[in-house]
Amino acid sequence: MTEKISIAIASDLSGFPLKQAIVDHLMQRGDIELLDFGIDSVDQPKPYFEQAPKVSEAVQTQRVEKGILICGTGQGMAIVANKHKGVYACVVDDIFSGERAKIVNNANVITMGGWITAPFLGTQIVDAWLGMEFTQKMEFKRDFLENAFRQVKVLEEKKFK
Repeated sequence: MTEKISIAIASDLSGFPLKQAIVDHLMQRGDIELLDFGIDSVDQPKPYFEQAPKVSEAVQTQRVEKGILICGTGQGMAIVANKHKGVYACVVDDIFSGERAKIVNNANVITMGGWITAPFLGTQIVDAWLGMEFTQKMEFKRDFLENAFRQVKVLEEKKFK
């Protein structure tokens, strides 16, 4: 049996339908251990700036390996997530950007927009991101990408005191 991937997920009201579709999809995969920080219904909305820290802190403390955040555009969630040391969040709107978030940027969190991404596409984006490794398909640029990520970490150490 393969080891399960631990993922935390959360949304605000605008991202709720997409989050639910992704939760359902991930639960069917069988290789995911999912930590769902809500929201749990449209009747109990919470703003992106309250939801994003829940997933970001779970990734930051290594309670989970990866995170998924969903709001209207994905942009607010990405801004908040990237305020956490050790969190590398990318907004993804299509399969290509989902793959490249991992391949190029080594993103451990992706953010999506419920106003932008249809549920069927959202599940494909998540699968594409989860199916990639850092520098995969870009082996000819491996040294550059690994050095770039190291430099991001250097910058992070200077800025997050």
